[in-house]
Amino acid sequence: MDFRQAVMEDLPQLKDMYKQIIQNMNKQKIQIWDDIYPCEFFEEDIKNNQLYILLNNEEIVSAFVLSNTNSGETAVKWNDNHAKAVYIDRLGVNVKYSKKGIGSLMLDKAKEIAKTLDAEFLRLFVVDINIPAIQLYTKKEFVKVNGVYNEVFDDGFVLQEYGYEIRLY
Repeated sequence: MDFRQAVMEDLPQLKDMYKQIIQNMNKQKIQIWDDIYPCEFFEEDIKNNQLYILLNNEEIVSAFVLSNTNSGETAVKWNDNHAKAVYIDRLGVNVKYSKKGIGSLMLDKAKEIAKTLDAEFLRLFVVDINIPAIQLYTKKEFVKVNGVYNEVFDDGFVLQEYGYEIRLY
């Protein structure tokens, strides 16, 4: 399998993969992603060189974004607010590859990249009802921090998100 930064040519396949992920999540009653999020953010993520993909031959197996900031970063109590941190976001695994350890592999890749960026922590937010993701992060030794980030949308819809982090050094 190949791991690399995404390029614009990956966009159609990436969006198709995430649409399948969203359908699968909806069937599991994890209705947190939609037609807009995360797909409408990928083009900007690619332009900012922060979207990474894993490929099996030419098929995208998984993807995630790494960034230096997150809109919820001040809403929870991190272990060290002054330490350099990188945030993983929009982690998705192709439904054809679910339950094969790809999520764990991608978190390991994210840790490797975060270390090259001199980050002390890899952090993320996860919606409270996304139990499969919470189980993955816990298994990979991410630690839940105190507090909740309430992400409020224009229509008044609110997602409750927990912060998780792992120390890299």
